Amino acid sequence: MARPPADTVLTEQGLSAPADGDRGEGRVLLLACGALAHEILALKAANGWNHLDLHCLPANLHLWPDLIPDAVETAVARFRDRYSDVFVVYADCGTGGRLQARCAELGVEMVAGPHCYAFFEGLDTFAAHAETEITAFYLTDFLVRQFDAFVWKPMGFDRHPELIPMMFGNYEKLVYLAQTDDPALDARAAEAARRLGLAYERRATGYGDLAPALARAAGAATGGELPVVSPPRKTYLDADS
Repeated sequence: MARPPADTVLTEQGLSAPADGDRGEGRVLLLACGALAHEILALKAANGWNHLDLHCLPANLHLWPDLIPDAVETAVARFRDRYSDVFVVYADCGTGGRLQARCAELGVEMVAGPHCYAFFEGLDTFAAHAETEITAFYLTDFLVRQFDAFVWKPMGFDRHPELIPMMFGNYEKLVYLAQTDDPALDARAAEAARRLGLAYERRATGYGDLAPALARAAGAATGGELPVVSPPRKTYLDADS
């Protein structure tokens, strides 16, 4: 499996599509959030989806979700002539429906769902929890590794820990939606819960609805529906933080 760049690079810079990506009919570009690079590359490798190329925008766009639709449009315009299709691997991600509307205008498909928490757990399962988990705060593998970059520092807790009860006083637990079986990540997620003053729950989700979504994108390019092989749920090789 090709190794994605370090998490800090995925957060701040993203991942560039291969320079030789314009290889004609039947090739699809996955235009994704940098927070999903590990999972997408794992699914590509496990399923032999060699006709799919990956380009990731910086994961930290999630700190400014209003910027996501324009960034996606710019990337679609840059790449669409090089590929038979572009598939947007973002959910709504806090854009208030604007990303879905933009993708419809551009004529490109995107992953269904409100956010990656929902499609990793499965949209139906996540929706079933909605009424009972209104006080839950969620993390994925990537967000556990990048907890300081996405939560601790942007919210100012490194400088003003007294803000924690103000911002998290209505939360009751931190739910770690785990894509892999990694005791070290489990420990880090539990520590994040402790730092926020929350109860802790780990929930093994694997790749959830992301896997069949990518299979549909892969199958559309080859003219048929493809089965999905799940990657081994083991520790990532290149987490850097």
